[in-house]
Amino acid sequence: MSYKYQKLFESVKIGSIEIKNRFAMAPMGPQGLGDEEGAFNQRGVDYYVARARGGTGLIITGVTFVENEVEHHEMPGVPCSTYNPVHFVRTASEMTERIHAYDSKVFLQMSAGFGRVAPPANENVPPIAPSPIPNRWVDVTCREISKDEIHHIVEMFGEGAVNAKRAGFDGVQIHAVHEGYLLDQFAISFFNHRTDEYGGCLENRLRFAREVVEEIKKRCGDDYPVILRYSPKSFIKDWREGALPGEEFEEKGKDIPEGIEAGKLLVQYGYDALDVDVGCYDAWWWNHPPMYQKKGLYIPYAKIMKEAVDVPIICAGRMDNPDLALSALEDGACDMIGLGRPLLADPDYVNKLRLGKTALIRPCLSCHEGCLGRMVKNGSLNCAVNPEACREGVNFLIPALKSKKVLIVGGGVAGCEAARVLKLRGHEPVIYEKTARLGGNLIPGGVPDFKEDDRALIKWYENSLKDLKVDIKLNTEVTSEIVKNSKVDVVIIATGSKPKVFNLGDNSKVFTAADVLCGKKQAGDKVVVLGGGLVGCETALYLKKMGKEVTIVEAMDSLLALNGPSCFANFGMLMALIPYNHINVLTSSKVVKTTDKGVLVNTEGSCEREIEADSVVLAVGYNSNKELYDSLKYEVQDIRLLGDARKVSNIMYAVWDAYEVASKL
Repeated sequence: MSYKYQKLFESVKIGSIEIKNRFAMAPMGPQGLGDEEGAFNQRGVDYYVARARGGTGLIITGVTFVENEVEHHEMPGVPCSTYNPVHFVRTASEMTERIHAYDSKVFLQMSAGFGRVAPPANENVPPIAPSPIPNRWVDVTCREISKDEIHHIVEMFGEGAVNAKRAGFDGVQIHAVHEGYLLDQFAISFFNHRTDEYGGCLENRLRFAREVVEEIKKRCGDDYPVILRYSPKSFIKDWREGALPGEEFEEKGKDIPEGIEAGKLLVQYGYDALDVDVGCYDAWWWNHPPMYQKKGLYIPYAKIMKEAVDVPIICAGRMDNPDLALSALEDGACDMIGLGRPLLADPDYVNKLRLGKTALIRPCLSCHEGCLGRMVKNGSLNCAVNPEACREGVNFLIPALKSKKVLIVGGGVAGCEAARVLKLRGHEPVIYEKTARLGGNLIPGGVPDFKEDDRALIKWYENSLKDLKVDIKLNTEVTSEIVKNSKVDVVIIATGSKPKVFNLGDNSKVFTAADVLCGKKQAGDKVVVLGGGLVGCETALYLKKMGKEVTIVEAMDSLLALNGPSCFANFGMLMALIPYNHINVLTSSKVVKTTDKGVLVNTEGSCEREIEADSVVLAVGYNSNKELYDSLKYEVQDIRLLGDARKVSNIMYAVWDAYEVASKL
């Protein structure tokens, strides 16, 4: 029996260990998954075990530190294998034993530190670095790390690896000669200005990374696998300035020729595999690719390294499309497929693919809202589309004690998620959607080519609800009388939100972004987008790619000041794409009215001026649509309000709120 994706399920060896398939869980920051003694807490254990249960062949944990003196980290933060070794081994052993029960392997990712990319704890304690160089985030000069401190960190790598081996980890991954972390700062001459044996020529700049692998092999044995997270190219234009895809620039960091040479040396030093990506904190949208980056963006760089070295290559970077993953293996670009955020979104990705249930794989949106953005903001790892991620022991579905009939008004994200969860628990939900399809505001939001995963999320809900046999009534508008006469146990109002509109005089050429994106209205050749939030900027980029001349007019003093992406990778790339694509921007400005030629714009501190425009596209926010709820809240005994109808927000909170309410009903 032939199977299309069979090659993805062939075994592969890294050093002395054999992995059952070609999938590796890519390392992601485990904030919120460690305890005050530097061990994995129960959430962390459950989180990694769930991905092994879902079929992933190799689990690579998120970053853990090997010491807490040279670069101090507050506890609880991320685990540290040397902080309380007995406690670390005790808790990690439970995790590795459970992972091994599913015939999966697990590596502990161990870090030398963040260096210049760590936000300063306070002004009196500057971050460390190879040399006195600028911090990534604030105007602080880093402190040069001493040779004694380097030797201490190397020694602690050995201690930490011994503890990892005792705890049952099958190997370790070193963090990292990638993304501009401390080891990478030593490797890159732009950051490393030292004149001792740790600076100067490439071999000297790699000495720190060499001593790390040699110390681990000395302490744990030559057959204990040590792999490396590795970036052969940095995409640094200058301090805190990154390059965009296709942009011509002078590389200030590590470029491909040196990246190849460094990779060969690192393998020669003893690293058993390279986990390849590209980028740096100064070009963060490469290492943490938003939806504005193409799928499989690291494949060309993985192939370069695959052709240069004779150890396995792991390639992540928006690799969730199984056809793309298969082609990367067949083309010889890599040996394993790294899945990071896709395994946050769906821990059962690998098993579903093995069983041919690709339509039921929940897609990652590359939004960073629940993962990286939430880690920076709240200090915890989660997922926008999977409320159970990193809360597997807390957020899980319990069968309902009594099945209830639930009427759901609205087939947007909140309504679909509520129906899905209710049906899984044994309730009888019915969705009433007034339009011809499910999706709500995700439909216009998913129109731009870079929002393909928004479209995939709609399709996933359609497929999942069909698989669960949820009753869906399309083209059906619900009135208060229909609800009151429905004889159901619970009513959920998930009627979403409506775009805000302004009267600008002659409104014949004024359209909402939703209408333009859905093709209900046609924008002319010269377009003014009113509003520079996320919807406005993405709509402007979409229109510019269609060949329009576009001007964004924003009342605030900068774009994305309101309702922008929470993660800097998404925020920074979108902000860079606007000028790169020659989109005109007027901030601290308001459109006064339409004119025969276009619009009259008032900018603070200057005279009013007229801008030529065939069309004005409104992207100034949304208002909750809860009229039906207001008419029923005193008439229906058990009624709930969800999604944008309750409070205009983003996809994450629509999903999370719906899951919370439906899981407790």
